[in-house]
Amino acid sequence: MKKKYDVMLILEGTYPFNGGGVSTWAHMLCNQVKNVDYTLYSINADFEQKSKYVLSDNVKKVIQVPLWSPLEPQELLNYGKKYFKTVNKKEQNDDSVIASTFIPIFKKLLAHIYDENADVEDIDDTVFEMWNFFQKHDYKKTMKSVAVWKCFCTTVSEVIARDAHYDATLYDFTVGMRWIYRFLIPISIDVPKVDISHLTISGFPVIPALVLKYKFGTPIVATEHGVFIRERLIAINSSEYSFFLKNLLIKFSECITKLVYYKADLILSVNKFNMSWEKMYGANPNKIDVIYNGIDHELFVPTAKPAHLENIPTVVAAARIFELKDILTMIKSCEVVKREIPNVKYLVYGDNTAVPEYTKECNDLIKKLGLEENFSLAGYHDKPHQLFCEGDVSILTSISEGFPYTVLESMSCGIPVVATDVGGVTEALDEKCGFICKPKDHEAIGNSVVTLLKDEVLRKKMGAYARKKVIDNFTVEKFIKEYEVAYEYILNRKAQEPIYLNTHLQEAMEAS
Repeated sequence: MKKKYDVMLILEGTYPFNGGGVSTWAHMLCNQVKNVDYTLYSINADFEQKSKYVLSDNVKKVIQVPLWSPLEPQELLNYGKKYFKTVNKKEQNDDSVIASTFIPIFKKLLAHIYDENADVEDIDDTVFEMWNFFQKHDYKKTMKSVAVWKCFCTTVSEVIARDAHYDATLYDFTVGMRWIYRFLIPISIDVPKVDISHLTISGFPVIPALVLKYKFGTPIVATEHGVFIRERLIAINSSEYSFFLKNLLIKFSECITKLVYYKADLILSVNKFNMSWEKMYGANPNKIDVIYNGIDHELFVPTAKPAHLENIPTVVAAARIFELKDILTMIKSCEVVKREIPNVKYLVYGDNTAVPEYTKECNDLIKKLGLEENFSLAGYHDKPHQLFCEGDVSILTSISEGFPYTVLESMSCGIPVVATDVGGVTEALDEKCGFICKPKDHEAIGNSVVTLLKDEVLRKKMGAYARKKVIDNFTVEKFIKEYEVAYEYILNRKAQEPIYLNTHLQEAMEAS
């Protein structure tokens, strides 16, 4: 039997403790890729007690890193270091070493963050120096030292002094330093040797992959779902942070994104849309290829509408209730539809507890528009393969997406889709199987829903074409095969060989 590869799948706030599109994708890989054993490196806000998923036998280990818990990860969990070594690090008198060795490294990191023209090789060298320092010295003791705090305040104050457009408070400085402290925690955590590290987001979770690269030369595969930096920019710019904090977080995120693209041996995007962002932040086009998400078309099949909804014009959605899904626009579209179809029913299935403030905003708008009988935040659905067949039409109103499973699942069930033109949506959905609208255009979205609800012949024609398109292009078998080949390819290619995946990966697939 052929030896399996060991892959560390690095995740943030998703699998195996939370649901969503990335978790669906990861669960498929872990269950169906045949040539790999997985270690899951799961970065979360706090320590999670229980997996949301039943894990495959292919998952050999789960490493949790709770970044924002009151206790440090090393104080909660054992990452393989012997206890006496950890204690010894903490007991060393490192103040002079921090001042002489670490402060110059930390200054360079801050300089890179604020320098839009920083050389990515220099950024890499600085992160390596930082990792090397923490091989012998305690992370918490160093990063919480007076010397590091003073260095941060002084260096950043000099940046502010050069720009008269904004100021910063003590609170700003405290939060800013806290962010840097928390995001960099994985640099001090030892990781087991594997054959490949596989990133699921092109952001701060790259750090354990860098540790593996520095220590063992482990190749990095990065799968880009929704573009990390694009979604960061959207979230930060719409936040209520001060200009100082927004500026710091954007620049730090951009710095890390450039490092991800520089260090990755292979960048696998879930759509073609992402590639323009990847190139913009320095990714070598020869490293990039697309592997589309796939679904089980034999599970997601057309079925009869439930009896209790049979005579009710119904629109369904599967979406976690948070800002990027733009549920507010979905609610406004319902009001547009209600003008012509008074008994329309929107059923939105998904976690409505993740962002309570946004859920409240949605409920307030439902009440304000008088849609209590028309629009339901229906919560978790335990049979997602049956969800879409409850509706006549499905809807997606996101302002950012990768290659959404919900669109593919709806298409596979023979349900036409009204969706916003974001991410890779139009690479799956076309005018023969649904309607594409501009983000936030609730009138156009609503009118498209009306057209479909009023025209049964059009609905059935679009639904039949949609299912055929999934069977021809987006099956789980195709998706899994392409990842198996990608893993084989990245481990077996010659070190000096350029990747040129569009040619070489195809040749490898044909050979297999």
